[in-house]
Amino acid sequence: MSNTPPPFAQVLQLVLGKWVSGTVCALAKLGVPDHVDETPRSPEEIAAKIGAKPDLLYRLMRAGAGLGVLSETADRKFVQTPLSAALRSDAVPCVRNMAMFNSDEWHMRGWGQLAETVMTGERPVERIYGMPVFEYLNTNLAAGENFHRGMTDMSTVEGPPVADAYDFTGINTITDVAGGYGLLLALILQKKPGMRGTLYDQPEVIADAAGGPTAPVKDRVTYVGGDMFASVPAGSDAYIMKHIIHDWPDDLCVKLLKHCRAGVNPGGKLLVVEPVVPGPNEFHVGKIMDLEMMLFPSGKERTEEEFRELFAQAGWKFTRVIPTVSHVSIVEAVAE
Repeated sequence: MSNTPPPFAQVLQLVLGKWVSGTVCALAKLGVPDHVDETPRSPEEIAAKIGAKPDLLYRLMRAGAGLGVLSETADRKFVQTPLSAALRSDAVPCVRNMAMFNSDEWHMRGWGQLAETVMTGERPVERIYGMPVFEYLNTNLAAGENFHRGMTDMSTVEGPPVADAYDFTGINTITDVAGGYGLLLALILQKKPGMRGTLYDQPEVIADAAGGPTAPVKDRVTYVGGDMFASVPAGSDAYIMKHIIHDWPDDLCVKLLKHCRAGVNPGGKLLVVEPVVPGPNEFHVGKIMDLEMMLFPSGKERTEEEFRELFAQAGWKFTRVIPTVSHVSIVEAVAE
């Protein structure tokens, strides 16, 4: 007899997924995993540390334990699991900030309007708050901080596989365009001791970057603030961008890629780190992430053929896709 749930039950599991996400995100936002370890801890003990109501916190933690995010003892205490350990602030890789940004109000309200966006093409943040998403994040400092820390979280997950999957031989200088606080660049420079790097992002991001992930390699990093759609720092052997091209429509991507093409050294390379959308019916996180791009920054995830066409418009020659052990690949091009 088949153990497969009937179709309605499978659909309900998908529909109620946001309840599961809400539970995990609330635990992360409250910092509960930071106060749980191998020693059983009571909800009362943790509530006193985070300023929560013990009875309500117990119910949240109980739900989390049912998901495997925590483990509940027979006497209503809780211990750490591998999943809760990944939500600790000091975890490496860490996903706490990613959970926090995903549960911020602007983000939750945006996903609640997916159907409207499909019908109208309007992006929720612009409709609700009257400004594009990145302007909103620059204006709302708390939301912007959560977002940037969430992106750094993603780099702790994706960065090491990228640094391991690609052979940087022959690349002596590299610019990380819109590189945030520089974790990916730091990982690459640690792997290649002779390489120098430029971290390029908006001035307000760069202002906070120097003491961040690049600190161990700061003597080999140049920090530059600017507008990537106006120019990029010239003179690198390679330009790398992680989760940047997918934020923007084709015309802006071509503009950015042309800046990189104009700035690259002869024979230089372009490395775009993003999901590559596979064919019909195959599950891939890139297909869901594509909806995130639709809702917020107006971009999209792309297929291999779409990358090939985009690069050609900007004067780059597509060469290959290098998979990593994570959900992202490295899409490589060379200067024609």
